[in-house]
Amino acid sequence: MTKSILRKLRPSQKDDLGKFYEETFREVKQGGVVKGTIVKLIDNFAVVDIGYKSEGIVRITEFRQPEPLSVGDEVEVLIEKLEDENGQVVLSREQAVQQLSWNKIASTFKEGGVVEGKITRQVKGGFIVNIGLEGFLPSSQVGLRRDEVSNQLLGTTLKFKIISLDFRKKNVIVSHRTLIEKEREESRGKIMAEIEKGQRKQGVVKNITDFGAFVDIGGIDGLLHVTDISWKRIGHPREALNVGDKIEVMVLEVDKEKLRISLGLKQTKPNPWDNVEEKYTVGGKHKGKVNSVTDYGAFVELEEGIEGLIHISEMSWTKKVVKPSEILKAGDEIEVTILAVDKENGRISLGIKDLQGNPWLEVENKYPVGTKVKGKVNTITNYGAFVTLEEGVDGLIHASDMSWSGKAGLPRDALKKGEEIETIVLSVNAANRRLALGLKQLKPDPWKDIETRYKVGQVVNGVATKLVNFGAFVQIEDGIEGLIHISQISTKHIGRPEEALKVGQNVEAKIIKMDPVQRKIGLSIVALLEGSLEDIPKKETPPTEQPPEQPAEETEDKPCPPLL
Repeated sequence: MTKSILRKLRPSQKDDLGKFYEETFREVKQGGVVKGTIVKLIDNFAVVDIGYKSEGIVRITEFRQPEPLSVGDEVEVLIEKLEDENGQVVLSREQAVQQLSWNKIASTFKEGGVVEGKITRQVKGGFIVNIGLEGFLPSSQVGLRRDEVSNQLLGTTLKFKIISLDFRKKNVIVSHRTLIEKEREESRGKIMAEIEKGQRKQGVVKNITDFGAFVDIGGIDGLLHVTDISWKRIGHPREALNVGDKIEVMVLEVDKEKLRISLGLKQTKPNPWDNVEEKYTVGGKHKGKVNSVTDYGAFVELEEGIEGLIHISEMSWTKKVVKPSEILKAGDEIEVTILAVDKENGRISLGIKDLQGNPWLEVENKYPVGTKVKGKVNTITNYGAFVTLEEGVDGLIHASDMSWSGKAGLPRDALKKGEEIETIVLSVNAANRRLALGLKQLKPDPWKDIETRYKVGQVVNGVATKLVNFGAFVQIEDGIEGLIHISQISTKHIGRPEEALKVGQNVEAKIIKMDPVQRKIGLSIVALLEGSLEDIPKKETPPTEQPPEQPAEETEDKPCPPLL
């Protein structure tokens, strides 16, 4: 039909029409995107008129749209071929969409704009995002923290910033984190301009450390120190908070130059210590829960934020508590007595032994001074022995109260642990829980009238009880000992008392010194021996005559006193 029309036209008209066709064909190029009109729908194809010398065809499946196609619809298509083997134009709707999308992405990237896309699948190192074409979202560009990266993002639609574009490879890299950082920066400036000390803010716990938690209060993080989390004592922030918790906090301090904000959680609630002295009066009884047990006591929670300490010394009247864990354990519900309240330092002293009954309240009545009592030796030390009179009541026999002589040696030499003994009460101090006992006081003091029984120069008999470097102690009666100095043990020179004496040996000696006030007696074997030699009579022989012969029985050697 076109050729028949051209035959009827004048030469000038033919030239004008030829130019028109040439200009039209120059706009329709292979690889270009053009607009066309659907002129016919045949089976699975749509016939599209793009203003070219012949129509093109497109598969209907390439038109991904909610409503069905109709004749007359305008569509954008890409020219794959201007003419195939059948002389038809080959068109593509999908490639046209991709080309248009790429042009749009390139323009957005150039202008620094933002695109919206849907995360379609997860791949190694990140995600694939549909932004009209497929772009790559690295894991590091998802959010501000690594814990925000998860497969739960699949199917979500977010806004992205194009951070890299490769025209040749058609690769696009996008970032969501960049937008978050920009929003936070804008929000941070606004918050820092408006924030003031004492304000209350809604926040989200973003991170937890050993010393506290960082809370996002709308674009800027503030530090919630562990000491400002709760009025009660906590060892670690995780005992009270979890990442993601939504909490209300109070602004405690603001440093606008360093962009630092200190937050408080406990300050949003009344301080239980404000009226602690009214609620917990000294002497009052209250119930509580054991929170923790240490080597020196146990901490008991009376109410949330109010905790007191039961010191190890306040756990029992009757038992010597070595480990508080022997008496209490965490989680125990117990009743306690308030011993002291220190509101300023946030401390309460508690006790449980007062609830058990104090045996020392009746000690002065049950054990008056001078009373003879029986008990069992509980503990022996270098300075004395503790005797249990009844459960919770121990008395001390000091080493000096074990013997009148004071030379009995160590307490362990005189008593044995577990031994049942009788003692006498010397003094009672119920307030300090002290009771003094005596062992030697059960017998009269032998030193009281010592001078009526013993004199200097008197010869006495005794038993060696102890040997020391400087001499030997000899017991001459119960509670009375004398000392024989090493120089007074033998007329011979000796280096140690053991060379002449042994413990338990019977000894005869002369008193050479007495000091009743100091309770000391000095004895001497040498003085006894020298005195015996002086008592032996000396025989005189005439100077000119030989002594007469004596009978045989008189010539025998006379016995000499023994020399040690």
